[in-house]
Amino acid sequence: MGITTKDLAQICGVSRTTVHRALHDGTGRINPDTKEMILRVARENGYRPDLLARGLVKGQTFNIGVVVLDVKNRYFAQMLSAIGVEANKRGYFVNITLHGNDKETEKNQLTRLVDYHVDGIIVSSVNEGGEYRKFLESLDVPIVSVDNKIADGIPFVGIDQRQAMRQAAEKVLEKGYTKLVYVCPPIDDQSERNIYVHRERLAGFQEAVEKTTDVETVYLLDWDYLEQVKEALHFSGRTAYICAADEFALDIMKYLKKEGLKAGMDYGIMGFDNIDVLDYVVPRLTTISNSVEEVAGAAVSLLFELINDKAAGRETKPPLFIRHRFIEGETI
Repeated sequence: MGITTKDLAQICGVSRTTVHRALHDGTGRINPDTKEMILRVARENGYRPDLLARGLVKGQTFNIGVVVLDVKNRYFAQMLSAIGVEANKRGYFVNITLHGNDKETEKNQLTRLVDYHVDGIIVSSVNEGGEYRKFLESLDVPIVSVDNKIADGIPFVGIDQRQAMRQAAEKVLEKGYTKLVYVCPPIDDQSERNIYVHRERLAGFQEAVEKTTDVETVYLLDWDYLEQVKEALHFSGRTAYICAADEFALDIMKYLKKEGLKAGMDYGIMGFDNIDVLDYVVPRLTTISNSVEEVAGAAVSLLFELINDKAAGRETKPPLFIRHRFIEGETI
């Protein structure tokens, strides 16, 4: 059995209140030398705090939940890593669950996390709408959504997807391409799940091309896009593919490489997300960084604001948009 705060008090010749002040930076006066002595004795004796007991006193479990699509997608892997780092700084553990794009699975996971009394939840949701907002509110736990906006009234953190894709398309147009092929297969799923991110990116692309009459546009909006990629290539002019995610761009580059075509020379291509594996891809894909670490950090900060101030959770907060970045590569 480990050493207790009662044991520490006896060894150090102080009260348990003084021990608690030293260990938990509590309020009240404590001599710096006394505090250092208590911390030293605690280290030497392998003291470990009883988080369950501490949580019962504070009404907290020091756990937060995170619900995302999966960890195969490098974007979510990076996000989970960043959330974990930020939560750890606050002395919190992270319970990670994956919904796999299934609406009911997501609802069950959220309910299960609440049953385990997590102090708050971050979710990249496959659900959306007013009815789902009511369900989330009924859980009576602070919730922050990232990426896919769920509904007004649910705190949200992300980048301005529409503005980012509009700027991406404008960058491509500045290079003189005469044909743009927009690739966004998730649009094919819009009747089945929340694709807020991809709706916004599509709208941003359309806003950019509507400003010019000198470019031909083609849309590949289903999961058979690779079968249509070569057909969309415009050999009589300059063609560029603008992809709603880096993974689609990498698939196209791999496919066209087998056809003897090189990105940046025989065609242009733009990605979106700036996933970390791009550092190992040649030529380096031009893309948009969705600032995943910054989004994750802001989401954690907002969640802890809601956890520590329950009254703040009842206030309607405007969406929090983090700045995106254009990443110059070698493919446009």
